Amino acid sequence: MKRKRFWIFLASLGLLFFSLSALAQEPLIDINLPTLTQSVEDPAIQIEVACARLDGYCPFRVAAPRSDLLGRVSAIETVLRQVRDRYIQVPDPDLQSEIRLQSEATTPEAEPPAEGTSRRAPEIYLGVSPDPLVRLMSVTRLDADLRGVDVETAAEMISQRIEESLGRSRWERRPVYVVQQLVLSSLVGLSWLIFNWVLIRWEKRLRRQKAELAGSPFSLSLPFLTWLNQRQQWNFTEAQLRVFQLLQGALGIGGALFILSRFPQTRILQVRIVESLEIPVKIGIVALATYVAIRLSYVLIGRLSSAIASEGALTPEVNRRLRLRINTISRVIRGMVTLACIAIGSLVTLSAIGINTVPLIAGASVIGVALSLAAQDLIKDTFNGFFIILEDQYAVGDVVTIQGIRGLVENMNLRITQLRDDQGCLVSIPNSEIRLIANHSSHWARADLSIPVGYDSNADQVINLIQTVAHAMSQDPQWQEAILMPPEVLGIEEFDERGLMIRVWIKTQPLKQWVVAREFRRRLKGALDQADIDIPAHIDFKTSR
Repeated sequence: MKRKRFWIFLASLGLLFFSLSALAQEPLIDINLPTLTQSVEDPAIQIEVACARLDGYCPFRVAAPRSDLLGRVSAIETVLRQVRDRYIQVPDPDLQSEIRLQSEATTPEAEPPAEGTSRRAPEIYLGVSPDPLVRLMSVTRLDADLRGVDVETAAEMISQRIEESLGRSRWERRPVYVVQQLVLSSLVGLSWLIFNWVLIRWEKRLRRQKAELAGSPFSLSLPFLTWLNQRQQWNFTEAQLRVFQLLQGALGIGGALFILSRFPQTRILQVRIVESLEIPVKIGIVALATYVAIRLSYVLIGRLSSAIASEGALTPEVNRRLRLRINTISRVIRGMVTLACIAIGSLVTLSAIGINTVPLIAGASVIGVALSLAAQDLIKDTFNGFFIILEDQYAVGDVVTIQGIRGLVENMNLRITQLRDDQGCLVSIPNSEIRLIANHSSHWARADLSIPVGYDSNADQVINLIQTVAHAMSQDPQWQEAILMPPEVLGIEEFDERGLMIRVWIKTQPLKQWVVAREFRRRLKGALDQADIDIPAHIDFKTSR
């Protein structure tokens, strides 16, 4: 089942990238048109290129200064539409094209001819017999430079492309072609509905799986490998869900654009939509790739963690400790991977939309050097945090005392450690300020108790009673898991103002020392009461004389 889901995910991902790539590289659209600067004496004049379109197609391109380009393209397209309409209306049309020569010195983008010579620029005339020919355009040297030929050859190439485009326009308006495209569009629409229905079902299933996985909280009672597998499944399910959602949108837009491209009356609308979506599609492709890379990296980190954890049998103590450590390290690694992917994705996005990233990278390196000098404390925090995690000094979920503050480690990264103290306050400590650490939950813990008894009590009787209570508690099934070893009654520790102090050590599971100590005191108090042994209050020897 997992393998099947994996292959479905890869197929959906490939289909999504194919749809977006096809959308970004639609053959009807010339994206990244070149900018010409050659053959112009004034370097301040910027020459640009644009398509002269007919029924949405781009039969040829023209070049002109930026200020003149839009007007030139608009005039050419107007004449092409007029000739096309006449060519379609006539039952048996006779298309005529003619190339005439004129002086090129008057064109704005041309250089003046050398003295004693004449420069001639060809003009293209079109018409449908018996109507008179209409001037379409002048072919300039800039137009010829686009094709790498002389102006006469360029004029012949453009004229030939125009005749082919007009023939195609006439064919696309015949009833046979229209019926074919209607059938094809219907099949595409029906296929989209079926595929979209399948995607919606898969999406609902993924949402249920994600909700089930999200409803399984981080619990130390779960087996370690089960916990890691749940994390992997959640990340993989999240990646699948996002890909399916984007695939639905991409297929919907792609299907609509495909249908628009089948008919000459709507093809120009498809061209304008794709042109307007050029930058969003590029950004979307990069964003999707970045997001999927982040999620798949999370899955890979989880698999590596599972491989490390499955090398040997894990005792409950090692299971818990290894889980806390891997949880902390994986958080840091995921954060670093996320930042790296976002940084790379941002650079790729800027490059894709035409922004030169080399100056940005150079400037960022200079700024990085300056910031490193001003952020020495941050660098110290990072290095100290790295060694704290590497040496496993503590992890998320441990109870530690740092700088006199005891609390539960709720969050830690390379910069700070956050503790939740006994009053519920969240204390943030920079890692560079952490010097002495007392970890109360590393591997095992100990309940250290001092039991006061009166000086008039029988010490041997009290010690035997304490040993009996401790042994009974260690054999209790409710407390056997929490108590790792039989309790040790060390004997009389000192003569205190309250009386004889008898010390007891109980080795426990991490974080269990306090609850074990409370239960032991409760049981011991009942046993002392039954034996009529009092726990003395504080005695002030100075006032009792």
